[in-house]
Amino acid sequence: MDQATFIKKYATNRANTNSLKWDALDQRYGNPDLIAMWVADMEFKVPEQVTQALTDRVAHGIYGYSYTPDSYYQAFINWEQRRHGLTVQKDWIRFGSGVVNSLYALVNTYTQPGDGVLILTPVYYPFFNAVQDNHRQLVTSELVNDHGHYTIDFADVEAKIKANEVRLFIQCSPHNPVGRIWTAAEETRLLALCEQYHVLVISDEIHQDIEIDPQNHPFISALTVADGRFTDRVIVVNAPSKTFNLACLLNSHVIIPNQVLREKYDAAINRLSQTEVNVLGQTAGQAAYESGAAWLDQILAIVRDNYHYLKTQLAQHAPQIVIADLQGTYLTWLDLRAYVKPEFTRDFIQDKCGLAVDFGEWFSSNDQGFVRLNLATDPKYVHQAVEHVVQAIEQLTTHA
Repeated sequence: MDQATFIKKYATNRANTNSLKWDALDQRYGNPDLIAMWVADMEFKVPEQVTQALTDRVAHGIYGYSYTPDSYYQAFINWEQRRHGLTVQKDWIRFGSGVVNSLYALVNTYTQPGDGVLILTPVYYPFFNAVQDNHRQLVTSELVNDHGHYTIDFADVEAKIKANEVRLFIQCSPHNPVGRIWTAAEETRLLALCEQYHVLVISDEIHQDIEIDPQNHPFISALTVADGRFTDRVIVVNAPSKTFNLACLLNSHVIIPNQVLREKYDAAINRLSQTEVNVLGQTAGQAAYESGAAWLDQILAIVRDNYHYLKTQLAQHAPQIVIADLQGTYLTWLDLRAYVKPEFTRDFIQDKCGLAVDFGEWFSSNDQGFVRLNLATDPKYVHQAVEHVVQAIEQLTTHA
């Protein structure tokens, strides 16, 4: 279907649905009337095949103890192979109630209190929490920002690993919030450093399916780098939640190819968390992996158009805003410092622009003055947000 028809069919108003993104604005930002562009979920209904699968399962009326059927494993394995050329074996897969919860469990499983854990900043802020809440030593290496294009400072990464005896590296791939999809060369060099210094790698690949320009910037799983050379040192976490807007159905994957690491994980989980699978989450996930590709392609087209609109309008009316090169994720990263003093960013964005966003300092103490906007939304919200930003900047420059 064309984009206008798709939006009419799937875009929906989420107010008064206990939506964290929309109904907690007063609690989180002190203003219930902001345009919500913060939490990384969508204003689009899930694929209709997912709704039908859930409807059929709910109609059964019983939600007792369940196990994961072979059909779920096969749907997920087929998706990874078709979409990314990644071969996943069934016995590698474990389940969690969300990627963040799994990060906490993995940090506990493979490190001890006081061990060094490396992250590349700015990065999704629960990475900080997973390290610090578990009393591990947080080690950060700042990405190099060249006018919105971010790269890894490999010399700094190596120095930090050596100086802090880092035992674990948590990678974000694609990287949230800066939007990079790491190249094969970058991944190889980074994972080789981890191999050299005996650092285990957890690769958070929850945004793997959100490729903005797959011809030039295809997603590369850490498990496929250098023909799988690093597989025994890599654990991947992902989920259908970002891809198909299923976050609160609490179903995610932990992929552990190495048998020794897998056995250690299983033993730790037996001590930490005796939970069952989420039957509705897996019902939805299987239907999405089997039938959601066309829906996802429409979502990606909308995200690309939203990004293009934002870039072209801001280039014309606020050209000194630096917009990061969006290759993966549906989250765009803006540097407002040319117009707004960093300490006044929150006042500008909320009070002048009427937007609820994720602020740069949430991702790194060095990034005050940046904001992250969610583009997986009805284009009308992106148009309104851009209009508000442009008008607010015009007022600033007029009175400067």
